Amino acid sequence: MSQKVLLNATEVHIALHRLACQLIENHDTFENTVLIGIQPRGIFLAQRLKQLLESDYKIRNVQLGHLDITFYRDDFRRGGHTLEANTTQIDFIVEDKKVVFIDDVLYTGRSIRSALTAIQSFGRPLEIELLTLIDRRFSRHLPIQPDYRGRQVDAIGEEKVKVCWQENEGEDAVYLVNK
Repeated sequence: MSQKVLLNATEVHIALHRLACQLIENHDTFENTVLIGIQPRGIFLAQRLKQLLESDYKIRNVQLGHLDITFYRDDFRRGGHTLEANTTQIDFIVEDKKVVFIDDVLYTGRSIRSALTAIQSFGRPLEIELLTLIDRRFSRHLPIQPDYRGRQVDAIGEEKVKVCWQENEGEDAVYLVNK
């Protein structure tokens, strides 16, 4: 197994700031916007963006929630392994709000389709956007595209994109892993 660095710590930092600035351009004060990190891996990116928006760009009161999509997945009862649920933490109203889904890697689009179904349990958003750090553009099974992307990657076949976060893996980096 070999791996190639797609983004090092500095490049991840730059991408996060660029994504934060794009969010500010479209959502200004975030008065009517909420961020939703898709469990399990999107929450690290979502927390980082919230931190940047509040500390570096002085946006006050950014609302952040975590959405578990386990029971909404189309493969929930398929295969030989049991899926392990995460927690959903949304302690605000999404009704008539602009929702920004945040996930680390957009691959087939199935996780986002599941998130679109799951969020309906919390109300009807005014609109929904998608932010992803890595967009694997040639791997879609569904017609879902990000509104904000950190980097577009053309991974093929058995190649896997691995996103590492300082909080979880001890480093900020993105790798392309060949099996």
